[in-house]
Amino acid sequence: MKRRVFLSLLAGSVALSHRAQALPVPPAPRRLRLVNAHTGETFSGIYRDAAGPIPRVLEELSIFLRDHHSGEKTEMDVGVLDFLGAVMEAAGQPSATILSAYRTPETNAMLARTTFGVAENSQHLYGRALDVHFGAQLADAMTAARAMKRGGVGWYPHSGFIHIDTGPVRSWDLDEGGLGNLLFGTQRISFDTKGELLVSGPARLIIGGGKAPLVLSGRPAPSVRQRLGRLRLLAKAEMVARRR
Repeated sequence: MKRRVFLSLLAGSVALSHRAQALPVPPAPRRLRLVNAHTGETFSGIYRDAAGPIPRVLEELSIFLRDHHSGEKTEMDVGVLDFLGAVMEAAGQPSATILSAYRTPETNAMLARTTFGVAENSQHLYGRALDVHFGAQLADAMTAARAMKRGGVGWYPHSGFIHIDTGPVRSWDLDEGGLGNLLFGTQRISFDTKGELLVSGPARLIIGGGKAPLVLSGRPAPSVRQRLGRLRLLAKAEMVARRR
């Protein structure tokens, strides 16, 4: 009788041991260290712990990442914060400088009128995008962000920042002469020497009619009208690519 009791207790302890080993390891806390380029404010702290995003800290971040033109804030998508944290970790970057986060419709419209490359329906409007400077690790951060395929990644080497968002997976370059190319999935969208839009995968013309010449290094930059025309063509091309 005593032997049966001993064996049952032993079996129970072994089962508990296996059950304890099977318990999932709680995720490590996620921390960010940021500087706001426009306000000079800083943020340093844990925004996600083992229980998930911390509401109090997310509210603090919504203020930190507010529209600096109007002072208005919105609830930032925690996914874009996770994206930023993952990029910083992959690039070995302990801190980052935020150039743009949330934008009101009024601010975005103003920037679209005055700055080339600002989308009318930007992910910044929904708190799902960040423009970030990483110092000497900028190129490494861009490469890491694109490899993750977690959303949009824009590369602005001459302006010294990258754009990340949690919209559809896509990437684009903006060089000194204008939009160099836009990648949507496996398709590359670019301009030929006549200013006509090409989607390549092999290359084939899907939308034409452009009149702006392709600007290569050392040649004059296109006019504002030419650049806006390119943006409209890119918007059409992205819409076509989504349907495939």
